[in-house]
Amino acid sequence: MHPAKMEELQFFRGDTVLLKGKKRKDTVCVVLADEQCEEHKIRLNKVVRANLRIRLGDVVSVHQCPDVKYAKRVHILPIDDTIEGITGNLFDAYLKPYFLESYRPVRKGDLFVVRGGMRSVEFKVVETEPGEYCVVAPDTEIFCEGEPIKREDEERLNEVGYDDVGGMRKQMAQIRELVELPLRHPQLFKSIGVKPPKGILLYGPPGSGKTLIGRAVANETGAFFFLINGPEIMSKLAGESEGNLRKAFEEAEKNAPSIIFIDELDSIAPKREKTHGEVERRIVSQLLTLMDGLKSRSHVIVMGATNRPNSIDPALRRFGRFDREIDIGVPDEIGRLEILRIHTKNMKLDDNVDLERVARDTHGYVGADLAALCTEAALQCIREKMDVIDLEDETIDAEVLNSMAVTNEHFQTALGASNPSALRETVVEVPNTSWEDIGGLENVKRELQETVQYPVEHPEKFEKFGMSPSKGVLFYGPPGCGKTLLAKAIANECQANFISVKGPELLTMWFGESEANVREIFDKARQSAPCVLFFDELDSIATQRGNSVGDAGGAADRVLNQLLTEMDGMTAKKTVFIIGATNRPDIIDPALLRPGRLDQLIYIPLPDEASRLQIFKACLRKSPVAKDVDLSALSRYTRAFSGADITEICQRACKYAIRENIEKDIERERKRSVNPEAMDEDDTDEVAEIKAAHFEESMKYARRSVSDADIRKYQLFAQTLQQSRGLGTEFKFAEHAANATPTGATADPFASVNAAGDEDDLYS
Repeated sequence: MHPAKMEELQFFRGDTVLLKGKKRKDTVCVVLADEQCEEHKIRLNKVVRANLRIRLGDVVSVHQCPDVKYAKRVHILPIDDTIEGITGNLFDAYLKPYFLESYRPVRKGDLFVVRGGMRSVEFKVVETEPGEYCVVAPDTEIFCEGEPIKREDEERLNEVGYDDVGGMRKQMAQIRELVELPLRHPQLFKSIGVKPPKGILLYGPPGSGKTLIGRAVANETGAFFFLINGPEIMSKLAGESEGNLRKAFEEAEKNAPSIIFIDELDSIAPKREKTHGEVERRIVSQLLTLMDGLKSRSHVIVMGATNRPNSIDPALRRFGRFDREIDIGVPDEIGRLEILRIHTKNMKLDDNVDLERVARDTHGYVGADLAALCTEAALQCIREKMDVIDLEDETIDAEVLNSMAVTNEHFQTALGASNPSALRETVVEVPNTSWEDIGGLENVKRELQETVQYPVEHPEKFEKFGMSPSKGVLFYGPPGCGKTLLAKAIANECQANFISVKGPELLTMWFGESEANVREIFDKARQSAPCVLFFDELDSIATQRGNSVGDAGGAADRVLNQLLTEMDGMTAKKTVFIIGATNRPDIIDPALLRPGRLDQLIYIPLPDEASRLQIFKACLRKSPVAKDVDLSALSRYTRAFSGADITEICQRACKYAIRENIEKDIERERKRSVNPEAMDEDDTDEVAEIKAAHFEESMKYARRSVSDADIRKYQLFAQTLQQSRGLGTEFKFAEHAANATPTGATADPFASVNAAGDEDDLYS
């Protein structure tokens, strides 16, 4: 209850109050202050609402309850179908922790739910002494002997309700006003003189909770719920499919107020001009006439759910049929936290579980993915307890169940094993490459952090300065310098989803399909935002237009045009970054390189001496290297080697060390078989390391993959790019003189670049 209202009614936090609902039902509760609650409303959980036989939005009265006494004894029994498969002491596992030092008020005849041991058990208060209402105190005797209560006599508390739908507050508010008002208060619309809404279309990616919403609405409104699974009504006999549809609507009208929920609507109502079958067209026409023919006084509402709204017949999507279309999208971080709390409410969590962190790390996950994540974490917990569970036994002891708890480590393991369902086809994973794997390139790393990481982690700063973050980056430079590695590392650092697109795989032989592939990839990226789209070998799909005569009917040009429009048309709300990598920057279409598309062009040069040392350290950071190996000498000798060349040197040295180690093992085994006693005396196995000799051997085969001519070509491109960007390197704001020139500008702004210096300058 709102604190102001509590003060007005003279309630204190923790007071026991009497609530009266419909059908002469009442119960006792503890009152708590809640700033979020509106002043004239109170918040009750599903269990209390079920005991009072009320629904959300009903009127209840709250009374002071001064004569509630401490209970001497209470008799509590479980409901039979909630304890199937559990044996052992239910009191110790469930009731004792629930009532311990809580001073919970109970009312004779009420049901309540206790969560624990990975599941929830429903109990009923059978007898209380003294009086009908009392508070269970530490000295109250709790009896739970007796046969469990049969479910037939009781209402179900574990039906899906609004409490079980998380992460869609706005959408739920819209659905409730569109569904509950016409069903429960149709006279409202009559008095205003408008027709009540007849249909709602829910659309969104699979697993976002569309069917769940339908179930929750039906249970909470108490309306008759008729579910039509799209393909079920199809029949091989002519006219029977339409008959099935008519029967469903007749049944719903008889049991009004009712909700007809059509799942997978696109399967029975596709666009008529696109379908070849006569049956589908007739079904669509039948559905249209039924929705028009619903008498306005018969309280029937049609809800449709689909994940392909654009393949539904457009005649269905007008006002008067499906009045409102509600997008059930991918939840944001707060929504994900709500969903995680719902899925973990029956789970026994360890005290250190940080659900906020899990919600942060699950970009692009929908409700079904989060449910799978929680299941995987629980399975991980069960795997550890398999030694104390008897698989042959039919029941499990309640104490064993109670001893299990899901920890943060279980969630982290589950995160590694699951990924968002929207991206299953384009196997997306957050890579496990980090900045430590990349030697040198400090400036490039900083530039990348500012371009990609800051907009994801500090969006409010960009709003404050009034700028939208840049859309993309192009890495260019000689092959083997770490362009792909950088893209992986940045995706990992900002915990964004990562979609890697190999340029050539977008092109197909079918007309128009290559462009469709580009559209699909961008759609997927938007669905799982924030997302890094990495185009490797960008030059294969972004060559200058007009050069592809005779090439697959100009498919490459059309793919590039599609790419350009997708980059421009990307909605500002979704954070999707594009990283392109190429070693042929000279043939890429200039339209792609303008600011607003690939804003930053970053030259990734061959590493200089300091960077080479860093690369050696990064490659060998997990390897046992002998103390006498001088990595700085190696980095001096490998001038003009790329990162990939250096990695090859390290791998080759490692291979020689492994070879030597295996040969020693074989020799030792041979000696032991000849003379076992002699071996035992000096059986000291020397520590296996990569020695200087291995590196010397490896350097004999070392080779450079980039020639001097190639390096000059890249440098020339980088220079022309800088010149075309234009104002010189030393631009400063000039004095307010008419003929002011930039102060400090040299005659040749690129003198520093062109100056012949140390040979190393050529490569860096």
